[in-house]
Amino acid sequence: MTMISPVGSRPRGIYLLPNLLTTAALFAGFYAIVATFKGRFEIAAIAIFIAMIADTLDGRIARLTNTQSAFGAEYDSLSDMVSFGIAPALLGFNWGLATLGNIGWFLAFLYSAATALRLARFNTQLGVADKRYFQGLPCPAAAAIVSSFIWVIQDNHWPANKLLIGLFAILITCTAILMVSRVRFHSFKQFNWHERVPFVSLLALVLIFAFILLDPSDVLFVVFLLFGFSGPVLTLWNLRKRRLARKHK
Repeated sequence: MTMISPVGSRPRGIYLLPNLLTTAALFAGFYAIVATFKGRFEIAAIAIFIAMIADTLDGRIARLTNTQSAFGAEYDSLSDMVSFGIAPALLGFNWGLATLGNIGWFLAFLYSAATALRLARFNTQLGVADKRYFQGLPCPAAAAIVSSFIWVIQDNHWPANKLLIGLFAILITCTAILMVSRVRFHSFKQFNWHERVPFVSLLALVLIFAFILLDPSDVLFVVFLLFGFSGPVLTLWNLRKRRLARKHK
């Protein structure tokens, strides 16, 4: 006997394409974790960037195909925690933080905990937050800063000395603080990707990709580091504007 579902009820199941991309991001994050334990730090950093690409695509495709779902949102958060929380923390710990003893594992845990808090806050603010800005450094960008730092070192064959490990300890601490802060970062969601653009814009995009391919580790580290600085700079600029506005009242 065929059961007829009530009128207005939604069919059970999940959307395949966006969740498949989320699974790809999760796999890349898991692969990065395995690679760190094998000492393949450069491969682990690249895997985290691959997870970033898959994570970006799953949200875009879900919106374009109107296949957003509560399941997809929860699954995406769990994938983000592995790929952008646990994987970068273990990469940093196994690469050099382990030499700092208790301070090293504490900093790795601090970064992981900050990622979890950042994701939880993001999920609770869906639908009410200003879509033009992120509150706190997005965890994929934080993971990019942390992992690209190690990628640069491995790519240039620099030894993991005390100076570099100390710089990394400062870097991972700052990214953790920025993730849980109220500092705003541009989300770039205001751009309409469906509109026609001049041919020069397409040429500029091609040149950007070519520039990245010339030296991926160095270029990506500089780009995401500048993005990390952009939040505090934007916050200070807005505070200055407010103070000047109050003085002229």
